[in-house]
Amino acid sequence: MITQGLVTSFKVQLLTATHDFTPTTGDTFYLALYTQSATLNADTTVYTTSGEVVASGYTAGGAVLTSIAPTSSGDIAFTSFNDVTFTASITANGALIYNSTKSNKAVAVLAFGADKTSTPTFVVTFPTFSSTTAIIRIV
Repeated sequence: MITQGLVTSFKVQLLTATHDFTPTTGDTFYLALYTQSATLNADTTVYTTSGEVVASGYTAGGAVLTSIAPTSSGDIAFTSFNDVTFTASITANGALIYNSTKSNKAVAVLAFGADKTSTPTFVVTFPTFSSTTAIIRIV
């Protein structure tokens, strides 16, 4: 089962300044895709290949994400990533954002709500970059 949200370990790591979301000079983040057989939730601590999508044209570990500079609005800090496209015929049920620079530490689990299939490209579209919708928001 895939349950969406920021993983608990990531929340703790924010307090120890583990992750750097600064574009170009910060850490490298990836998005890996998973099938419905994966178990991803708040207890996920690192990237795993268990339940990861296997498809011609999809590379284990997923794709590099391009960070958008963290900012704030009012009392909410937020950041996100540009959309990512996989050139492959893929069926996925969710995804994991993880930090490859920091020993593949997990950041967030994305649940698609059901299997999503796309051919010849599979696009993960991130929400609008704002304090109310960005994929990572600290309230």
